[in-house]
Amino acid sequence: MKGINLAWLGLALLASASGTFAQNQQFIPILSYRVGPYAAGGSGYFGGAIDYFNLVNLGGGINGVKLFYEECETEYNAARGVECYERLKKKNGGASTVEPLSTGIAYGLLDRVAQDKIPMTTFGYGSANSADGRVFEWVFPVGTTYWDQAAAMIAYLGQKEGGVDKLKGKKIAYLYHDSAYGKEAIPVFEALAAKHGYEFMKVPVTPPGNTQESQWLQIRQAKPDYVILWGFGVMNPVALKAAAKLGYPRNKILGVWWAGSEEDVIPAGEAAKGYVSAAFSAPGTSFPLMQDIKNKLYAVGNGNLEDQTRQGNIYHTRGVVYGIIIVEAIRTAQAKYGKGKVMTPEQVRWGLEHLNLSEARIKELGAAGMFPPIKTSCLDHEGSGMVKFQEWDGKGFKALTPYMAGDRDLVRKMVEESAAKYGAEKKVTARDCGKEG
Repeated sequence: MKGINLAWLGLALLASASGTFAQNQQFIPILSYRVGPYAAGGSGYFGGAIDYFNLVNLGGGINGVKLFYEECETEYNAARGVECYERLKKKNGGASTVEPLSTGIAYGLLDRVAQDKIPMTTFGYGSANSADGRVFEWVFPVGTTYWDQAAAMIAYLGQKEGGVDKLKGKKIAYLYHDSAYGKEAIPVFEALAAKHGYEFMKVPVTPPGNTQESQWLQIRQAKPDYVILWGFGVMNPVALKAAAKLGYPRNKILGVWWAGSEEDVIPAGEAAKGYVSAAFSAPGTSFPLMQDIKNKLYAVGNGNLEDQTRQGNIYHTRGVVYGIIIVEAIRTAQAKYGKGKVMTPEQVRWGLEHLNLSEARIKELGAAGMFPPIKTSCLDHEGSGMVKFQEWDGKGFKALTPYMAGDRDLVRKMVEESAAKYGAEKKVTARDCGKEG
């Protein structure tokens, strides 16, 4: 019954926020998930995005063009995600862009968005080889990818050991969500293991990850120097509590950025204190932009989060940042194709490929420090690749590092090789970026 109520609430919020579509509005489908074991991530992220879209609309839109969105519940299921995309892509004047927040759904849409000519963003997830815009013209892993995160994790563990060369002979266990999401980063971890000489031990967890006894028994027997926790949803607090029960040091666990939210650590209680995870955005309500959302939306009952205490949590601010990326891409496209006009999907694609979120622009938006600068191009659909690491102290996340990168040369080489292989298999002719304007 609770799931039904949440789904109904999502539809109610949609109806009150979106209203009736008008011809001068830019349509953005929302492939959300507000029910099931991953509901915290979906509701927080898409809640943040919708909050930002509504804030922009309150200010008159993007040079007068307002945003219109419609939600479709995917439950983080790949087949349902594709169904939602097909259902929404031609509605309300046609989809401008799509963001599934699921690697499995993103895999299912790679060919479809190219055929439909609708740009897809995969903000901090998805297929890392799509960073090569010569092959993946319609896909944008804007910000950073799992491959860059994997490389940054190894760089961070190397720092802890006094140098990445000190990882030689170490054993790193990879406790991962046994899905497309969990498998995506394995090639980089294995490539770096071959380069630096650490042992890489794969320990899959069947989703959603409510039980992990056998996996932690395997870890206890293997005695790895570090455990990389690549989980999502309920898998994360279960892992932290299981580690504490076995006495595995939490400061030897390093979490993926989808295992580094308040919703992951609070349910684990004391077992999470001292736990470190990656991040590509910062939490908090002190940013001027987050204060605007609080005062202009939540204070008058128009915020999208059901639980207002989640304002400023990592999932919420990350969704706000995604909203910024989409709005700024549309604004960039308007600067070329006409201010005050609704942009076509092709024009939004151009905007995503010419995005320049500099430190100055991020500050101007009231979000200085929320995320690192992003600058995309035909060749580079990622535009950053930066990661930082944070520690949960029992009350909040404390930044341990500035935004940093791992072995980006190795990652980029792998991106280009993988993209070329994909292009050959799909008979995609790579674009000449020197000729792109």
